[in-house]
Amino acid sequence: MAYETPLTIAEVMKDITANKYILPSIQREYVWDTEQIEALFDSLMRDYPIGTFLFWEINKEYVNDYDFYGFIRNYHEYKGVHNKKVDLKGLDGVTAVLDGQQRLTSIYIGLKGTYAYKLKYMAKKNQEAYPTRKLYLNLLSNSTDSSNEYEFKFLTNKEVQNDENTYWFEVGEILNMKQDGDVAMFVTKNIGFSKEFKYTEEQTIFAINALSKLYNIINKVGTISYYREKTVELDKVLNIFIRVNSGGTPLSYSDLLLSIASAQWENHDAREEIIEFVDDVNAVGAGFKINKDFVLKTALVLSDFTDIAFKVDNFNKQNMIKIENNWDNIKKAIKQAVLLVSSFGYSGETLTSNNALIPIAYYLFINGMPDNFVDSGANKNNKDKIKKWLIRSLLKKTFSGQPDNVIRPIREILKANGTNEFPLDSIIDKFKGTNKSIQFTDEDIEEFLLKLKYGKSDTLSTLMLLYPSLDFSNKFHEDHMYPKSKFTKTYLRKQGVPEEQLDWYIATVNDISNLQLLAAQLNEEKLATDFDEWFNEQHPTDTDKIQYRTVNYLPDMEYSYENYPKFIEDRKALLKKQLSAVLL
Repeated sequence: MAYETPLTIAEVMKDITANKYILPSIQREYVWDTEQIEALFDSLMRDYPIGTFLFWEINKEYVNDYDFYGFIRNYHEYKGVHNKKVDLKGLDGVTAVLDGQQRLTSIYIGLKGTYAYKLKYMAKKNQEAYPTRKLYLNLLSNSTDSSNEYEFKFLTNKEVQNDENTYWFEVGEILNMKQDGDVAMFVTKNIGFSKEFKYTEEQTIFAINALSKLYNIINKVGTISYYREKTVELDKVLNIFIRVNSGGTPLSYSDLLLSIASAQWENHDAREEIIEFVDDVNAVGAGFKINKDFVLKTALVLSDFTDIAFKVDNFNKQNMIKIENNWDNIKKAIKQAVLLVSSFGYSGETLTSNNALIPIAYYLFINGMPDNFVDSGANKNNKDKIKKWLIRSLLKKTFSGQPDNVIRPIREILKANGTNEFPLDSIIDKFKGTNKSIQFTDEDIEEFLLKLKYGKSDTLSTLMLLYPSLDFSNKFHEDHMYPKSKFTKTYLRKQGVPEEQLDWYIATVNDISNLQLLAAQLNEEKLATDFDEWFNEQHPTDTDKIQYRTVNYLPDMEYSYENYPKFIEDRKALLKKQLSAVLL
């Protein structure tokens, strides 16, 4: 492996566009954010070293032996995060990037592409939430950011506003400047003789220096220092790749394993299959957050391999062939498990451990994954057992630490259980007395569950135990019975609450004792209506009131602000009674 004469950024960018530089499938996907890109360009301008690169030279006769992907040019956080496979027919040979993908992609996006990330507080699927941004450099002054000297910024077209202190230069335009005089002409025309603003001599000098620096760094200086590897042996390349990627952003094993799988699977493209499946299953319900690692891990478990550790050795040729042969059923089992958990009311925001999906997927896998399992009323009792196991496991943090020590024995229990209903009791007994126990005590209920607050993932799980009959195919909200927005000192004083109790009222409004699961539409209609008023309007008859109190574990009383302390105390006792009945 030889050290080569450094290349200019401009010539590498040109070759990336022509697919002369490509990415092997062992590379993980692009993960840098805009601030990292801005910092990288600042480092270039300050002559900081940005590291060496490792390239794998592949001659024409070997190009079709592997899968290769192109660089991302226009990154879009929602619909443009995956590298696309490239067709290399007609090329005499290519250079695959083994080390430096993130840096080269960042430079490429900064010079020739765009970056679209989601605006805060906007819906994920709203296209307006992802405005397109290009990289700009302020030619008039240094950055006010203490970590960067030059002010690079990703901006939308609307955000590109120049004034007396700012002139935004689109960084990619530097590639169109072919000689030194182009820099001076640009600054003279747009800054020295600006018709819009009167810039100072100091600003003009700064602009000439900054733009000249950028021009030289991109077009003239050999900035890309690299080593070139020419071997055709995949094992050697993988070995090099693992070694050089052992530092920095942790390398995801799944990216390496997907490459190995792509080379070993005969009828599927493993990388594209798994990426597409991850996108599909994450779109279930309100959305989930599983990743490639989870899918590959679950494939090990469902394929009944003895060793289910997530390591390269377990993804050998023989195991990969078995996984490919089972792939359609593995996908179906995972998808059904996610659909089932979604029907319980969970999403990626509230499912605190994806590993909890694996035993459910395995149970469905060995039971043939009946198409009607999730929706059929005939499976109600069985689904209730799965739900109780899931809630207990999540509340007890069973899969924290070393999840394999939980997954393996549960798999053995499920295997022995066969096609019978989910063996909840057997699993409880198996872990009884261990640090993975899913049994509860009075202390667990009193000191943990009854002290939960609004918005915590464990709160939703606990409320699910209290509302076992709700149909979560409909949307439910965690609702404050006494409305949180009314718990201000001003409003509470008007309701006659004593001054010394105000802080306590406000501190307890988020307690689980003041929460219910309420249908989304009802909750939206309820808004900030005082609880006593809402209760009487919604439940006009005595029968209605009794039914509502029974379902929601409410004390029979007037729900005034004066009675709020007693309401909290009495409802806490009723919740404890129900949780004890369910868990003890």
